[in-house]
Amino acid sequence: MMDSSLLFLFIPTFFLVSITPGMCMTLALTLGMSVGVRRTMYMMLGELLGVAIVAIAAVLGVAAIMLKFPLLFTGLKLIGGAYLTYIAIQMWRSKGSMAISLALERKTDTSRFTLFSQGFITAIANPKGWAFMISLLPPFISPEQSFYLQLLTLVAIILCSEFICMMIYATGGKTLGMLLANGRNVKRVNRISALLMFAVAIWLVSDLL
Repeated sequence: MMDSSLLFLFIPTFFLVSITPGMCMTLALTLGMSVGVRRTMYMMLGELLGVAIVAIAAVLGVAAIMLKFPLLFTGLKLIGGAYLTYIAIQMWRSKGSMAISLALERKTDTSRFTLFSQGFITAIANPKGWAFMISLLPPFISPEQSFYLQLLTLVAIILCSEFICMMIYATGGKTLGMLLANGRNVKRVNRISALLMFAVAIWLVSDLL
């Protein structure tokens, strides 16, 4: 079993980090406004898978490989940034499956895979996420306890915390969208979503500029 004192310290620590605005939370807020909470959950699944991979890789030391091959990481970030920028442009023009329609009906034909891949790429290509996992997780691993059991426990806590926080952001985005989405304000909602999406794209490649 994991040391209870470390466990009780890790839970509030990671929750505070998760609830802080970041790329994934901004993405959840944006999609909550544009496609609703239910469909945003497909993005959340991708993000949670990405976060789990990053956490496990950070603890196992695979992150060191990424540092030896920076071009691989750079390429992934550029692809993710370009894709999110394309989505932002479509939303700004009130086009595409993620924009709120002028008929004030939320579109539900957004590809599940598209949403899933958005969350996954954002989580995997987030350099701050890697840096955080590398710096935070190892101190909570006790050499006196089962390594894999501790890793499983920490990852489970991380995923629960991330999911709760993304739901909070997505629900807030949906509420904001409902308050604004009337008459001429539909385009305004789409443009707010577009700006947030573009901000995520810039955030993703900021250290390359």
